[in-house]
Parts: sequence; structure tokens; C-alpha cells
Amino acid sequence: MRGFHPALAAFSGLPVAERLFVHARLFSAPLEVMASKAKGTRLADIGCGHGVLVALLAVGFPERQVFGLDPDARKIDWARRSIGAFSNVTLETGTVESLAQRRPASFDTLFVADVLYLLPPAQWPSFLSACRALLVPGGRLVLKEAENDGSWRAKKALLQEQVMVKLLRRTHESGAIGFEPRATLERALQETGFSLVESASLTRGYTTPHVLFVAECA
Repeated sequence: MRGFHPALAAFSGLPVAERLFVHARLFSAPLEVMASKAKGTRLADIGCGHGVLVALLAVGFPERQVFGLDPDARKIDWARRSIGAFSNVTLETGTVESLAQRRPASFDTLFVADVLYLLPPAQWPSFLSACRALLVPGGRLVLKEAENDGSWRAKKALLQEQVMVKLLRRTHESGAIGFEPRATLERALQETGFSLVESASLTRGYTTPHVLFVAECA
């Protein structure tokens, strides 16, 4: 049953509200599909939040070193209290740009799940360029966003995110909340120097128009 994964046991010590949030995150987004795209053993989740994707990447894979980064200190604190106890996990508060300056060419695969929609499109080049700088030559970027396909799913997802970000303040935002068409996302990746390997809709079974991109350093 989707939403119940052995990796979730890492979060069993968190307060009920945070455990529910973690379960809902896994149930509502194709994070397991993202995790299946990992290449290499040095992995990073940019915008890791509570660390759900970090858990999927780290639990059961002791040969991997998994790094999680998020600008929201509250979420990193929850992640440290849970998945952060694993010896193959490192967590930090900060931005991808500052990390790229300190640790260029450090990762085989970079994961980004639902981050770009929180950034003004004018900031995408800086964000994606930093992601590229963090990867080794031939490294892989696995990016998941919701696409603006004009569907009821897109309208529902946007309203839901506005509630989560603006009203409940569950997510840190950077001045924008909005979804873009898939072609816009593909173009942003290509203009940053990524070679697009896969672009796939993952809407089946979800009420959000998820789209997955796998790209590699050209």
C-alpha cells in the first residue's frame, strides 16, 4: 500500500503531527519513483524537508552517503531527530548556491522534489546552475515538480500549496508560488547545460499533476 514504507520507521519518534506530515508526503508524491533513479553512491536531496526522500535513499543502502539540505531550520531539526540518526546521512541548513561554492563536483545524483514552484522563475538559472556545479561530470539530476497542464489537478494542487505555505506555513517560500508548463521546465534544464534523459507524467493515482525529469550534465 503506497504510503507505508519500511523507511518511515525512522520517523516513529517524531510528534504525531510531524509523523502524519511525513506519511502524507510519501503518499501524495512519487518519491519512491524518484529514489529508483539514483545513480552512484554519493547522493543529495536539495530541499529535503523532513527527510522522507533521504530516508528512501539511505535506509537499506549502507554503501550510500546521503546528504540532505533545506533552508528551513525547523524541518532540518525534525530530520535530524529521525533519519539523521543513520550513520550514512548528513543534514544541513542552507542554500544550494552556498553549498555549491563549498562542495563543487561532490555528488553522483542530485534530487530536487517540489522546489522550483516556490522560486520566482528568474531565480531558476541560479538554482539549477548550482545543482549542476554540485554534480560530478556525467552526474544526474532527478527533478520532480507539478506541471501547469490546465487540469483540475493543477488548480487543486496550487490551492493546496497556497494553504500549506501562506496559511499553515508548513513550507518555506521565496517570493513565489506557481506551476509552469512542462516545456518551460524542460527548457530551463537545457539552458542550464543539462541533457534531458527522461520527462514523464506521473499523475496516475495522484491528485497532483506530477512530472518527473531525469537529466545529466551535458
